Amino acid sequence: MLTREDIFKHVKENFGTSPDYPFRKFPNYAALRHESNEKWYGLVMNILPEKLGLDGNDEIDILNLKCPPEISDSLRNGKSILPGYHMDKENWISLVLERIDSEKEVYNLIEQSFNLTK
Repeated sequence: MLTREDIFKHVKENFGTSPDYPFRKFPNYAALRHESNEKWYGLVMNILPEKLGLDGNDEIDILNLKCPPEISDSLRNGKSILPGYHMDKENWISLVLERIDSEKEVYNLIEQSFNLTK
């Protein structure tokens, strides 16, 4: 299981970026942005599972990433990778961090999102 801290450490080491917290109403929502143009390549949020159609009463951390539309459908499995929450569903996916088995897969998806949003 990956944590938001794992994600933040990875993006700092690999892309030189640190999360920022742009929403006063949602102080734990962390945007991952390019230093050069401030475009988002990721967003970490804590939400209730029901917002994604999942069971559970405790908040979960999700990571939204940009993804090419031609592969986003094949990645979505209805459990750990879902259509992007509060994003363009064709171009964004949401990863439920506590349900992710492969760190490598997540880090590859982060890199892909980083490159797609340059």
